[in-house]
Amino acid sequence: MSNTKDFIVEQLKQQIAGFKHEIKEQTVGKVIKIGDGIAQISGLSDVMMSEMLEFSSGKKKVYGVALNLEEDSVGAIILGDFFGIKEGDEVRSLKRILEVPVGNSVVGRVVNPMGAPIDGKGEILADKFYPIEKIAPGVIARESVSKPVQTGIKAVDAMIPIGRGQRELIIGDRQIGKTAIAIDAIINQKGQNMKCIYVAIGQKESKVANIAAKLEEHGAMEYTTIVLAGASDPASLAYIAPYAGCAMAEYFLDKGEDVLIVYDDLSKHAVAYREISLLLKRPPGREAYPGDVFYLHSRLLERSCNLNKEHGGGSITALPIIETQAGDVSAYIPTNVISITDGQIYLEPDLFYQGNRPAVNAGLSVSRVGSAAQIKAMKKVAGKMRLEAAQYRELAAFAQFGSDLDEETKSRLERGKRLVEIFKQDQYKTVPVANQVLIFFAIISGLLDNVPVEKILEFEEGLNKYAENSGQDILHEITEKGELSEKLEENIKKLVEDYKSTVDYLES
Repeated sequence: MSNTKDFIVEQLKQQIAGFKHEIKEQTVGKVIKIGDGIAQISGLSDVMMSEMLEFSSGKKKVYGVALNLEEDSVGAIILGDFFGIKEGDEVRSLKRILEVPVGNSVVGRVVNPMGAPIDGKGEILADKFYPIEKIAPGVIARESVSKPVQTGIKAVDAMIPIGRGQRELIIGDRQIGKTAIAIDAIINQKGQNMKCIYVAIGQKESKVANIAAKLEEHGAMEYTTIVLAGASDPASLAYIAPYAGCAMAEYFLDKGEDVLIVYDDLSKHAVAYREISLLLKRPPGREAYPGDVFYLHSRLLERSCNLNKEHGGGSITALPIIETQAGDVSAYIPTNVISITDGQIYLEPDLFYQGNRPAVNAGLSVSRVGSAAQIKAMKKVAGKMRLEAAQYRELAAFAQFGSDLDEETKSRLERGKRLVEIFKQDQYKTVPVANQVLIFFAIISGLLDNVPVEKILEFEEGLNKYAENSGQDILHEITEKGELSEKLEENIKKLVEDYKSTVDYLES
């Protein structure tokens, strides 16, 4: 009996000796007002801006983010289902800024803005988290944009080139192919050593499911992440979605890799922020947007950059999308984003309905990086093409008055028609840069002047197939060296002439 007593005493002594009293400090507040995904909370005096909050809503945990830090209360947005939260519920501050999982584990997945999977492919096991808000790299850490992002879209790669680290706006009315350009650019990154992130803000879930299926079909999902804040999701998720996508991109930037990120679209992002701001009782400004709506997008897009070698040499290239109404690019949000970005691809409804797709208006579109983001071969042919296209527009406007035209003017008009035709391109049919140089060189050299305008695209398709068999060395040299030597130009001319001898629709 005494042995048992001794044993129990000994055990108690050991437990007392090993006892550690932990003081757990928690900041707890109470919900004083709730509605429309916005909560007013009292008692969180030391909460940080963008700090995560945990609401006790029954058995389910609901998270929020502190946005308004007022003298006697905190205004927070709720990330998820807010219907179970009621006045008097406890709120705990989690002492950490809102962050999302990053790394290779999110590549190939469809996630919500919190980084939770919504594709039914199982849990994401991330070992690293990045805060969704981060100060952009400074000027000293950056270098000028010089490497191209080949989109595979002829009109863009030739006339509005995009470089790694650039921010190129895609702008136009609804349903005229803005998303199509961005998705084609993602598809064309296969084998280009580029990670891609597509952020869908306020898009229909069915549309995003179709996009995911197309990316899967073209083998692009293996290097792409889709961040989805659907049309049925609360405005709070639409608000944080682009920042979450940017945080995922910054993980690869820090590793010295290149990333292409698409924000589709920032018009809906601004509307979501406006909704949140008005509910938080922030004063409205122009068109009811809050005064800091410019800062909303500038602090996002400034995070896209091309870092120098000392800082890892990675890059984030951003393709923000803005939807205009009736082509009004002078509206508030479009002008804001135009002033932040390094150029814009302007899509015009009239061109779209005339069958010129992609409906890129070369006159209103601009790339402020320009030919610095092109290989030398493309720079050589595209420079002449831009000049010819501009001259064609002037001549076509003059010629419509029915004046008698001299032979040179007529030939310029005919070549211009072929230029307009060659820029037509079906969606999901991207063209490698070497093949683009091939057909552009053929046009500006006058080799296609006797090909009927309506047969130009058929001729291009046939020439590409012919070059795959008989001109592999030419395509390889353009891709590898990126320059057009005199000998290479002669070989291209011979290749085109050889192919022309096999077709039977040339004009005499």
